[in-house]
Amino acid sequence: MILEVSRTVDSFQHPMIRKLLSIFCTLVISAVLNAKGPNILFILVDDFGYGDLKSYNPDSKIPTPYIDELAAQGMRFTDAHSAGSLCHPSRYGLMTGQLPFRIDYSKWPKHALIDENRMTVASLLKKEGYHTAMVGKWHLGFEEDGYENPLPGGPVDVGFDSFFGIRASTDIPPYFYIDGDRALVPPVDRIDNNYSGGVWTNIQGAFWREGGIAPNLQLEDVLPRFTDEAVGVIRDHARLESEKPLFLYLPYPAPHTPWLPSPAFDGISNNMYGDFTAMVDYMIGRVLTALDDSGMAKDTMVIFSSDNGPVWYAKDTERYDHASTGKMRGMKGDAYEGGHRMPFIVRWPGQIKAGSVSNQTICFTDVLATFADVVKSKLPRGQGPDSFSFLPALKGKDKPNTDARAPLVLVSARGHYSLRSGKWKYINGLGSGGFSEGFDKDYKAVERQAGDPTAQLYDMKNDSSETTNLWRKHPDVVKRLAAELDRMLKENHTRAY
Repeated sequence: MILEVSRTVDSFQHPMIRKLLSIFCTLVISAVLNAKGPNILFILVDDFGYGDLKSYNPDSKIPTPYIDELAAQGMRFTDAHSAGSLCHPSRYGLMTGQLPFRIDYSKWPKHALIDENRMTVASLLKKEGYHTAMVGKWHLGFEEDGYENPLPGGPVDVGFDSFFGIRASTDIPPYFYIDGDRALVPPVDRIDNNYSGGVWTNIQGAFWREGGIAPNLQLEDVLPRFTDEAVGVIRDHARLESEKPLFLYLPYPAPHTPWLPSPAFDGISNNMYGDFTAMVDYMIGRVLTALDDSGMAKDTMVIFSSDNGPVWYAKDTERYDHASTGKMRGMKGDAYEGGHRMPFIVRWPGQIKAGSVSNQTICFTDVLATFADVVKSKLPRGQGPDSFSFLPALKGKDKPNTDARAPLVLVSARGHYSLRSGKWKYINGLGSGGFSEGFDKDYKAVERQAGDPTAQLYDMKNDSSETTNLWRKHPDVVKRLAAELDRMLKENHTRAY
């Protein structure tokens, strides 16, 4: 468009006409440039805790200088939540603005989770003129019919112009790279189970499952390879001087198991998980440096978060003096905050005050509505049913607790529902509802006395660590929230259409 206007100016010879058209051309170009939204880089790490960053937990034993610098340059949310405490439901909520309990996300190994009519953050931004690229872990399923055939239903079918990545985690076979909707090389070789043993459980350390693997893939190379690909996307976009803004979604499959730090990071912390996490931070630093070198950083909104909590038990905290979830209770899979309260950082030069903090409650599902606000678009009826814009919070007008959105409903790995409404958090069962130690003890059939708690109630304003169950003390609140949860589970949206 800009080139066409410029050619029009050149085609007129009269000086006055050329001058007027030149002014008009400048105004048009300025309007086009001002109308487009910022470039957007969304970096999502995997199985990473609220307390792993020094910017969230000064006592963290893991060096994370690049992410901490990002926090210093932007806004840090203290009450941000993934859409679930496991990988695939969390990513579904992020992509669609719909809470994942509304669909059957267990079918992901063979089927695509995102319906063809469901708007995603990628399809929204593509419609608004963005070039949309994804590099990394998908974990939202494909319609699989042999890996020598196309893989429909994935990123390039839900709004991404390009995709280079893997189907799921680097401990879930088969292992192979995907370019667009095709296996780059099918997983025709085999790899055996691997366990670290020693102090780690069987789902920690250098753990992966046996299965198919492509001859061109080495598990320890996946993290650096995705970084190379992401840097390439940024450099290519800058080199082409595209008039389109860029949306790059970079969901790293780390520090999820297998923990495979390269030799340069061995011993940089006091444990294997910390070493690998420090390596993730370094890779993020490479991507941010590419933004700087390309001249794109000043026009780019950068978002950093994690898909869910870490696999980090109480005994790990004691052994390594490192609280991966900070002061939050629980871990990955749990209904407790350690399973789903995430670090969430946004840097947007010229728009967000450096070093700012927001205490507003937000969820991954809110990203869709926020992006719509950023590009001055409206969500169609039925799309983003659980999405509430937090753009006002980014502008410094945050609201405490859940005042800016409807109550938040999340489900744990083993089916516990939690409801966050204002300062209250209600969990409709006992125990973690997930993978924390003590799960068997909490859930074994036991004789309960009349009047014993059957659920949990916490005051998140005064007890964010969920130490004191107030079920007995506030029966009226329990009754109200239980009824509200029941009502919300029967509805198909929380955002008013």
